[in-house]
Amino acid sequence: MPRPARGQGSSAVPLAWAWVALIVYASLYPFEGWRWPPGMAAWELPRLPWPRYFIPFDITSNLLAYAPLGLLITVARLRHGGRPAAALGLAWLAGSLLSCSMEITQHLLPQRVPSLLDAVLNAGGTLLGALLAVALHGLGLLQRWQRARARWLNDGNGGALALLVLWPAALLFPTPVPLGVGQVGGVLRAALAAALDGVPWAEPAAAWLASASPAAQVLTPWAEGATVLLGLLSPCLLAFAVARPGWRRAGLALGALGAAVLATTLSTVLNFGPDHAMAWRTPVTLGALACAMGLLLAALWMGPRLAGALALVALTGLVVLVHQAPTDPYFAQSLQGWEQGQFVRFHGLAQWVGWLWPYGAMAWLLARLGRA
Repeated sequence: MPRPARGQGSSAVPLAWAWVALIVYASLYPFEGWRWPPGMAAWELPRLPWPRYFIPFDITSNLLAYAPLGLLITVARLRHGGRPAAALGLAWLAGSLLSCSMEITQHLLPQRVPSLLDAVLNAGGTLLGALLAVALHGLGLLQRWQRARARWLNDGNGGALALLVLWPAALLFPTPVPLGVGQVGGVLRAALAAALDGVPWAEPAAAWLASASPAAQVLTPWAEGATVLLGLLSPCLLAFAVARPGWRRAGLALGALGAAVLATTLSTVLNFGPDHAMAWRTPVTLGALACAMGLLLAALWMGPRLAGALALVALTGLVVLVHQAPTDPYFAQSLQGWEQGQFVRFHGLAQWVGWLWPYGAMAWLLARLGRA
């Protein structure tokens, strides 16, 4: 596989780092109660016990959780000219070391149980993903992807591709308005108020934070429609910022619309049950999606730099509007169901991606416009 052109980069690199962050979160959740294991000597810490019980769900999840990491690391190494055997070995070693470090760290968390079987399964999952990447490389599929990517996209698109891949995952966490990601202000405000609680010199700031919480009010239909409109325009304009002008952009817009519909429907099913799968499909939402598609079709030949600037405007408007929306009244009941189930860590991961995605996209766009 040829080396990437200067400035083009590989989306596998930021995606691999994002997957590492997700693994760390899932492995160390809930990050509470850190303490040294009672009666354990320092030299015993790396010793991992073999489990007494075998749960099929845990076995499957531990095997599959590291497969994307092995795939991404191997693809990134092959993308930069590495040999298949060396890329496979590097991916397996990195995944094994990460797994062992996570299992050893779980000794320090009373709510987590370290396991040698988990470490073995994680290493095996990494190897499976790496072998899949090598197989794709041997079949020439990775090279075909690179040629198609060069036809569709301009240089410097690795970060944008990573963000676009993560966007459907951001929609899996229930949003106050369909496609309304980025509602993190209340969480940050509560965390800061808790950190300042009891600090004498910070009492005025803590009181201001407590009084600064906006009163929950239902969005008007116009504001709700604008939020949905900007929620679809934002990732599409981000894609247009790296895509070559022309009819191919219509495929990107249609793909984003399909991903939005599928992710939103799946989120509704997971959080509120199959009977409410299409509850998000209101006249306001459908009208906003149609309007967004019309605007995107009019922007098929827009220059990438202008598309990037408009994406920043759309993301800023989205973040402002979504912070005016109240939390879904059924969200607390849904969250309780997640916390009592096996998918609580997945729920937390989707939550963080949904909170941070718009700000990551804005940071990438600002950096790209600054370089341009």
